[in-house]
Amino acid sequence: MTKGNKKELTLDQREELFEALKTRFEINMNRHEDLEWAKVQAKLEINTEKLWSLHEMERTAGEPDVVGYDKEKDEYIFYDCSAESPKGRRSVCYDWEALESRKKHKPDNNVIDMATDMGIELLTEEQYRALQKLGDFDMKSSSWVQTPANIRKLGGAVFCDYRYGQVFLYHNGADSYYGARGFRGSLRV
Repeated sequence: MTKGNKKELTLDQREELFEALKTRFEINMNRHEDLEWAKVQAKLEINTEKLWSLHEMERTAGEPDVVGYDKEKDEYIFYDCSAESPKGRRSVCYDWEALESRKKHKPDNNVIDMATDMGIELLTEEQYRALQKLGDFDMKSSSWVQTPANIRKLGGAVFCDYRYGQVFLYHNGADSYYGARGFRGSLRV
């Protein structure tokens, strides 16, 4: 729900989100061994816009979870941890320019605008590789990752997946989209 320019959740949405996040946090302690849920929740309760972004990650089937803590910045780091690329963010091309360049069969949206609207950052290749150290993700799907400017300038974009026990980085035209390719995001709170 958006109130004016501020994005806020209803009390029921907040409670439901906290329950989902807490359950996921407790089930997947290998992702954040030295962290405590109570401290994460306290930080979330004072950052309502970040809470809204986590709700958007959850709503689009990203299954966000804490994957680290930046002591210097006092920020918890969340990534989308769904087994496959989030279902609510698939079949999208890379950015607005790519979307506009399609003459036929345009997808409904693009990765960069969706991530911006959700208030999250698209994972980098490095972050994607770090995620794979916490489990096996995208074994049947693939996820767009941040594309270097020189590749994007030439019309391309990059994505990753996990096959044969390792991460692969590939390229495609930025205007391409597939039912099994979405994107994963990160959020600092």
